[in-house]
Amino acid sequence: MMKFTPALPHRFALGEGPHWDSATSTLTVVDIVAGEAWEMKDGVARHWSFGEPVAAIIPRAQGGYLIARKAGLSFLDPETGKVQRWIDVDPDPGNRSNETRTDPTGRLWLGTMQNNIGPAREDLPITRSSGSLFRIGAKPEPVMSGIGVSNTLCWDPERGRMYFADTMKNTIWAFDWDAATGAIANQRIHFGPHGRGFADGSAIDEEGCLWNARWAGGCIIRIAPDGTVDRIIETPTTNTTSCVFGGKDLRTLYVTSARQGLAAGHGEIEGALLMAQAPVAGQACTRFNG
Repeated sequence: MMKFTPALPHRFALGEGPHWDSATSTLTVVDIVAGEAWEMKDGVARHWSFGEPVAAIIPRAQGGYLIARKAGLSFLDPETGKVQRWIDVDPDPGNRSNETRTDPTGRLWLGTMQNNIGPAREDLPITRSSGSLFRIGAKPEPVMSGIGVSNTLCWDPERGRMYFADTMKNTIWAFDWDAATGAIANQRIHFGPHGRGFADGSAIDEEGCLWNARWAGGCIIRIAPDGTVDRIIETPTTNTTSCVFGGKDLRTLYVTSARQGLAAGHGEIEGALLMAQAPVAGQACTRFNG
C-alpha cells in the first residue's frame, strides 16, 4: 500500500502536467484553471501567472521553460518572468491546449480539446470532440483528430510504443512509435473503459507498466504492457489527474489532482499535489530540445 502525503500546502483547481527534471531535481506542474505554472525545488515553490489557461511547463534543453498556453506555445525566463510567444498550435479558436509532453528524444507533442474554462474560470460544457494531437517540429503537424479530451502522452522506448488517451472515450490507445522520425502507426486499444473513473494522465515505470490516473476514480491503475490490470493504487483525491516519477532514484511518485467538478463539502486534500514512495522506479522525463 502506498502512503500519499501533500507535497505542498497549496490546493489546485485543476492540477496537471507534472514533469521531473533529473538534472536539477526540479518538479514542475500547472493549474490549468488558475492559469498558473509551478516549480518546486529543494522544498521551495514558486509560480507564474499567465491570465489564461496553461496546460504545461516543461524545461528546455537550452534553458528556461516551454509553456503551453491556451492557444499555443511560449517560452518563459523563470528569473525575469519574461514570456516570449513562439507559435500558435490549434487553428480552432474554440479549443485549448491540454496534454503536452516531450517524447524520449525531446520532441514535443501537444493534444487539444474544446475549451471548458470560462472567463471567470467557471466550468463550460464539452459538447464536441474537436481536439487534435499535434507533433511539434518546425511547425505543428496534426497526427490525430476527433479527440474529446486529450490525455496520457507516454512513450515506452524499449518496446517502441506511444500511449495516448481520450478521457471522453475512457480509452487508452497504443501506437508503434519511431524515435528517429516521430512517426506513429498501428493504432490499437491498449486499455478500454473501466469502472474506476476515466483515463487521465499517466507515467511509465522501468518495467514498461503504465500508471494511469483516474478522473473521478480516486485511484491510479497500473496497467501491464499486455493491457491487463496489474494493480489499483488508491489515492486520497477524487479527481486524480496525472503522475510522474521523480526523486534521485525515480522512486518518488508525484500525483496531481483537481477540485474542479467537485461539490462543496469534499475534504481539504482535494486538489493537492501528492507524493509517495513507489515500489518500482519510473522512466525519466526529457527536456524539450527545441
